Amino acid sequence: MKFSTNEDVDAPISSVFEMISSFAYYERAAMRRGADVQRTVDPGKPGVGMAWAARFYLRGRTRDVDLKMVTYDPPNEMVLELLSQGLRGETRFELMALSRSRTRIMISLELRPLTLPARLFLQSLKLTKTTLTKQYKARIRKYVKEMEDRYQASA
Repeated sequence: MKFSTNEDVDAPISSVFEMISSFAYYERAAMRRGADVQRTVDPGKPGVGMAWAARFYLRGRTRDVDLKMVTYDPPNEMVLELLSQGLRGETRFELMALSRSRTRIMISLELRPLTLPARLFLQSLKLTKTTLTKQYKARIRKYVKEMEDRYQASA
């Protein structure tokens, strides 16, 4: 199952990439929402090999997710792989400069089942794919607006 969208950001590509690769910001945001996030591999500077273990409560159960950075190509692309109870996934952030002060960001999430229960879980999600896609796009739109606000505040 795949979700993808793209949005235009009123900020330069280097600033947008810097914001999406601000890992401490996301770790704190996840913890504020009740997740337990631990960096398991920290190469010192952002790059391939970084890894996290996260635990959070979703749909009545505690979920464990392992994330690993597999591609880190500033300021163009970043790819994270995730592994969670029977699911394998990939989150891809691709950036394209439209002008000096405008950037297009393409964000996709692809989930693949590894077990039969995970396959059934994804099948149930497919029944509501339209609604989930709308929610996904709305969240990304809100995220882009927050990035624009952060950029304007720092400029």
